[in-house]
Amino acid sequence: MRKEKLKKDPYNVIISGVGGQGNVLLSGFIGTALLNEGFIVSVADTFGVSQRGGSVSSHIKISEKNLYSSVTLKGKADVIIGMEPVETLRTLLDFGNPAVITIVNPRPFYPSGGVEYPDLSEVRQTIEKMSSKTQYVQATEEALRMGNPIYTNIILLGAVVGSGILPLSRESMIPLLEERFPDKLLDFNINAFNKGMALIAET
Repeated sequence: MRKEKLKKDPYNVIISGVGGQGNVLLSGFIGTALLNEGFIVSVADTFGVSQRGGSVSSHIKISEKNLYSSVTLKGKADVIIGMEPVETLRTLLDFGNPAVITIVNPRPFYPSGGVEYPDLSEVRQTIEKMSSKTQYVQATEEALRMGNPIYTNIILLGAVVGSGILPLSRESMIPLLEERFPDKLLDFNINAFNKGMALIAET
């Protein structure tokens, strides 16, 4: 078991996206891997009015010594993993602070019903202004190149692990992927994970 120190204790991570992007699976992988590394972890998933297409956020609180309430206090996020730009910005407005780090999949999820999407360049500029560090990972674009957008969350998982913002490694994640996915899907998901690690290294 590898036990690196946290940057602070507790360490607050929020994954922000919309229903159908695999937000909950991503939080489950991260939470389980951290538990396996010996940390005390609490996870809470919150859903908007509509599960598919509505706002979804997962709060992960990590500690070396105490069990805390999983929901992050306003303005106290340390890391925001954004699966969608506008949802990332919404989360920043509630939980951001000058020290927060953001990792963002910049592909928009356009709302149905003719609702206008904000100007994407302005959204990105605001995310960058509100973060101490922002890294963009073209997770959806790469998943589409692989043939299925379902791999977006696993690509982001690789990016998060590769970024070094959490005390996790490739070695801590691969057994979880092997446990979760059947043989016919395992290679695709390991390739997606590896792609995410490569993408974050390029940013």
